[in-house]
Amino acid sequence: MDIAPTISSREAILARVRKALPQSAPLPEVRNRESWQVFEDPLTHFSEVLKMVGGAAVHVPTLAAAAEQLEQLPTWHQARIRCSFVDGIGESRGMPVQINSPVDYETVEFAVMRGELAVAENGAVWVSDDSLSHRVLYFIPQHMALVVPAGAIVNNMHEAYDRLSIGNHRYAGFISGPSKTADIEQSLVIGAHGARSLTVFLVDELR
Repeated sequence: MDIAPTISSREAILARVRKALPQSAPLPEVRNRESWQVFEDPLTHFSEVLKMVGGAAVHVPTLAAAAEQLEQLPTWHQARIRCSFVDGIGESRGMPVQINSPVDYETVEFAVMRGELAVAENGAVWVSDDSLSHRVLYFIPQHMALVVPAGAIVNNMHEAYDRLSIGNHRYAGFISGPSKTADIEQSLVIGAHGARSLTVFLVDELR
């Protein structure tokens, strides 16, 4: 006698959720480009907004100059375990020879990584894990630096999405300032679920 296979509660719930998924719809057409917010000096505005949300922007001509500025950060010197994923800026220290799991990064105190573009209106930087071994590096270090081409600053999010290729990365997103929350008793906490500081190096010449 055949016995019908049993379905777990989890499988049954997920099956019902899949049946109830809404139909996909095309993205709305963006109109009135003339009304998009633009700035006379996007780089300066980006720096001001990033400072307002707790970060710091450093405009430098070359990678060598960015490396010099990094060496002046107390948080970089004090970090016992640090890593850089940008050639020419900072040297990794205290990292395991072989990384087998995201957990191997749990003690990283400072990480230097690439950012692809910056948005002046909100101080956000678009990042992806294309040059990283794992996306956890955007969230687990105590301190973080992003290296962004100074020529890759756009005025607003509309312009940003015009430049992005959505779906071409394992992971990608926007980061603006260090991690912060004021959900509990309206008391601002920095580094609640991410880095306690963020420095963005805006580099004129990345070669």
